[in-house]
Amino acid sequence: MICGRRARPGPEQPRSPPDGAGGPRRAGRAFRKMGLTEDEDIQLMLRGSLLRKVKSRRAKERLYRLQEDGMTVWFERRFRRAPSKQIFSVMHIEGVRQGHQSEGLRKYGSSFPERHCFTIVFKGKRKNLDLAARGEEDAQHWVQGLTKLMARLQAMNQREKLDHWIHGILQRADKNKDNKMCFQEVKSMLRMINIDMNDIYAYKLFKECDRSGDERLEGRELEEFCRRLLRRPELEELFGHYSGEDCVLSAEELREFLRDQGEEATLRQARAIIHAHELNEKARQQDLMMLDGFMMYLLSAAGDILNQEHTKVHQDMSQPLCHYFISSSHNTYLTHNQIGGTSSTEAYVRALMTGCRCVELDCWEGADGEPVIYHGHTLTSKILFRDVIECIRDYAFKRSPYPVILSLENHCGLEQQATMARHMKAILGDMLLTQPLDRQDPDNLPSPEQLKGKVLVKGKKLPEPWGEPRGVTAAPDPEEEAEEEEKKEDEEEEEVEEEEEEEERLQERSSQRSLQEIQPLQAKDALQVAPELSAVVVYCQAVPFPGLAQALQHPRPCEMSSFSERKARRLIKEAGPAFVRYNARQLSRVYPLGLKMNSSNYNPQEMWNAGCQLVALNFQTPGYEMDLNAGRFLGNGCCGYVLKPPFLRSPHVEGPRCLVLHIRVITAQQLPKLNQEKRSSIVDPFVRVEIHGVPADCSKQQTGYRSNNGFNPRWEETLTFQLQAPELALVRFVVEDHDSTSCNDFVGQFTLPLASMREGYRHIHLLSKDGASLSPATLFVHVKCKRL
Repeated sequence: MICGRRARPGPEQPRSPPDGAGGPRRAGRAFRKMGLTEDEDIQLMLRGSLLRKVKSRRAKERLYRLQEDGMTVWFERRFRRAPSKQIFSVMHIEGVRQGHQSEGLRKYGSSFPERHCFTIVFKGKRKNLDLAARGEEDAQHWVQGLTKLMARLQAMNQREKLDHWIHGILQRADKNKDNKMCFQEVKSMLRMINIDMNDIYAYKLFKECDRSGDERLEGRELEEFCRRLLRRPELEELFGHYSGEDCVLSAEELREFLRDQGEEATLRQARAIIHAHELNEKARQQDLMMLDGFMMYLLSAAGDILNQEHTKVHQDMSQPLCHYFISSSHNTYLTHNQIGGTSSTEAYVRALMTGCRCVELDCWEGADGEPVIYHGHTLTSKILFRDVIECIRDYAFKRSPYPVILSLENHCGLEQQATMARHMKAILGDMLLTQPLDRQDPDNLPSPEQLKGKVLVKGKKLPEPWGEPRGVTAAPDPEEEAEEEEKKEDEEEEEVEEEEEEEERLQERSSQRSLQEIQPLQAKDALQVAPELSAVVVYCQAVPFPGLAQALQHPRPCEMSSFSERKARRLIKEAGPAFVRYNARQLSRVYPLGLKMNSSNYNPQEMWNAGCQLVALNFQTPGYEMDLNAGRFLGNGCCGYVLKPPFLRSPHVEGPRCLVLHIRVITAQQLPKLNQEKRSSIVDPFVRVEIHGVPADCSKQQTGYRSNNGFNPRWEETLTFQLQAPELALVRFVVEDHDSTSCNDFVGQFTLPLASMREGYRHIHLLSKDGASLSPATLFVHVKCKRL
């Protein structure tokens, strides 16, 4: 592969056909590196296949082909009248499903044999790609080939990913595909990788690597050029500080480095690291580490800012449910906004596969006796309740074994409520919890460990005995009642708490006028509860909030109330300590204001500060709020349950100890190019570090910006924060492109709990707005914490 650490002669790479040509090709260096040179599946993907994109009754056939970098797939139209330049990266694929295993193929794929079909599921917010091949064999090749590529890429270390990335850039910059690069092509490559290098310096570097003197770089010359570009002076300096003049790190010197990192510092551990990461066999045999091995170590998971022990479930999972923050989704069925967005079972798949443990189902009367799910009073599309339950059955426990809560918002009559109960029992079977656990203390909720593999229903519960078998009236839905109550309060309020809330009310009135003709099908007996549905509600009995005084005096752990973000803020402001005590005994769910027509989110941190467990967000809406949610549940193996700090679980526990946090922002590497259309556009990056926690801890600081360098900018700036409640704090690293005339552009971010952050020299792997990896983009920082 180009840019390997050791230059070595090799056969000339086969010439790639120009874009739009589909001639046969052989796997090149990228595939040799992955061990897939002769793989039959890869060979077919390189030649390309005619596949139909299924997204309606008419499926369009196009040529899909894997590129020689082994990381991108592009397609063109069948008759090449307007060849498409659209591509997608294998690194952005979440998974591949064979057969009619997506909502789109179940709906539109019936005319294609199931074994000819497959679905590519992308990370982030990109829609699924449903495809149908001409034959079963072609479909098998693509499913198996993509699965192999995903596995190989996932197994790569950071240095290998970087080499692979550079190799792809070189191929794109080599315009005439002769495996040689003139100076103009080199300049083009530098712009592609976000470097605005002075022409004189760039040409000097070019000439130093042009050993043949023919004004072309090829083979080992190209490797040398890239190796110089990829130098990490800051890592060389760090290595030299511990290794001394001989430029070799002994096991004893590595032990000293580990001690300064705050890690296990024994000779045995130092030797284990050398044997795992050192590339030179002779050095490894002598328990020595060279610069390349040191860099490999720092770029590995061992050098990541996230404590790798926290990527597994490591917390006590035997405490009551109310002692955990629980990853929760609002309007889970929506893929866009709540006025005219699409409802989809795929939205449930995405939420569950990110570790979400509480999903919402808005249930309305449907045709043919089948309940449907959608956002009432709007133009959102509808999906069958039965299909959603099947989806939950299939995906509830793929990401996490801990219980899933179905938050039902019921607008159905008695008949369809009974249908809902029948569907849940028939489809979920033993997964559905229908009875209290044996020998469970009635004064405490069961634990996530006790409820492993179980689905819990949150809904209204009839008093026992029920009395009449049908037509029993229950209290109005707690969330609806709360919304109505707040609307009345808003009319009486003389002052609006926030200007944006007044704007939201105006939007609501406007939308109500425009949607006044849309009447959702709500049954006349929707305020009644069918005994069949009541029977499946056990530990999450939805009730109107009785007030803090009554709730604290007469706690009922199996009952839970829901609060709009505004009502929750009011409780926190007026009776914060009492609300914390309430949340130590019972579950509470917080949801976004119904006035937010664009499905925007609120800051979840202020709700977590009060101990609220089910802080529900619109997962379909990216932004800093969802970054915080992802960061909160990044620890404990992304299982969707995070144990609350002791002072939020018991009022008698001593409060947290203060802490001073020093973060030295050193460098960034390979930041993505924002404006791909404008070749001369280079980012001017700066780094902002944000602390999200209790109000006294919330703050942000940033570095200066570095002009025209997104490839390897260097800051060496230290940012200092003092925290009063570090156990609740989240740290968000944000990279933006400085703009003096308009808003700065987002480049990437990473958020994690302070409790999961490791001290010492660490790499941070950046994510996009929707949470997808921006590999190989990283930050390099030094972290130091001091307890006061």
